[in-house]
Amino acid sequence: MSVDDTGSGTGAHGRVDQPPFSASLERGDSHATDSGEDPLALRLEQLILGAERRYTPFQAARSAGVSMELASRFWRAMGFADIGQAKALTEADVLALRRLAGLVEAGLLSEAMAVQVARSTGQTTARLAEWQMDSFLEGLTEPPEPGMTRTEVTYPIIELLLPELEEFLVYVWRRQLAASAGRVIQTGDDEEMVDRRLAVGFADLVGFTRLTRRMEEEELGELVEAFETTSADLVAARGGRLIKTLGDEVLYAADDAGVAAEIALRLIETLANDETMPELRVGIAFGTVTTRMGDVFGTTVNLASRLTSIAPRDAVLVDSAFAEELIRTGEAPASEAEAAEAVAAAEKEGEEPPTYRFALQPMWQRPVRGLGVVEPWLLTRRDGAS
Repeated sequence: MSVDDTGSGTGAHGRVDQPPFSASLERGDSHATDSGEDPLALRLEQLILGAERRYTPFQAARSAGVSMELASRFWRAMGFADIGQAKALTEADVLALRRLAGLVEAGLLSEAMAVQVARSTGQTTARLAEWQMDSFLEGLTEPPEPGMTRTEVTYPIIELLLPELEEFLVYVWRRQLAASAGRVIQTGDDEEMVDRRLAVGFADLVGFTRLTRRMEEEELGELVEAFETTSADLVAARGGRLIKTLGDEVLYAADDAGVAAEIALRLIETLANDETMPELRVGIAFGTVTTRMGDVFGTTVNLASRLTSIAPRDAVLVDSAFAEELIRTGEAPASEAEAAEAVAAAEKEGEEPPTYRFALQPMWQRPVRGLGVVEPWLLTRRDGAS
């Protein structure tokens, strides 16, 4: 099926051939004029999508062989607004519907799972697209040609960046998919592929609400961006996974308790050396976690969040299950007395004494809302460990 029956023609890679930018602005777009839409917005849409509007939602669903009800579910899951029966969809929209429906028909995905795929993809890429547009245009002050507005400059920027960003997006996605698949394969128990035992950590900036009242919006935005960037880099470098950022809070996970502990202490140490950053507190819990659409849920996550709220400034609190895991794996001694005994025994036998990276100090038991009484432990780095 041809994308364009009006004779405008398509390029070798499926993109609709575009006249020069200045010519397109002077020419305008009769459809845009008739519908009251901005002609430049339509030209940008056509550039990005690589095709002209051709279908109403009903026509697109019929061409894809999908019921209108299912098509609407997919579109809403992807985050697309209802458009009535306006002619606003392209051949790519038909193909996307056909692919999703084909996965369901082949039995590779259930209908509910296909909707989840649409929703997770839509939410992730929507945020990415907003960030990219903001970032690319934010620092643009000098137009390439005199008299051009920032809105007009958007077109040539997108025209240059689009193919490169598309290739890069696919590359990163494949890399992340390979890493995720590797973690699944290493999981011995099939049930743990969905309900897994993980270390979950929350890192929270202290006094952020007060900061929002004192700082200018631009300063606050820069602080949040610096915190998120620092946290994301540290989590990735140490082998953890950044689950999400919430402005003044970061949620991360790790398969290994030692990795989660190292990330937490590195975050504290790094931000403590930055005078522009507020103090930080971290809470970590270890246990069964349910994963859905890249997020994590369950009692373990709730406990980590509660521990963060009661943690001292520039300190890390962990739950007893996390402390036990560090002790079991030899990352921390159960007590300093036990560590001394282990060193003495090793020296007596002429063996290498055990090396512990972390120290654990039991704190007072306390009731935590919704979780009963918990015994937090203060996590620190042992002298000489780095």
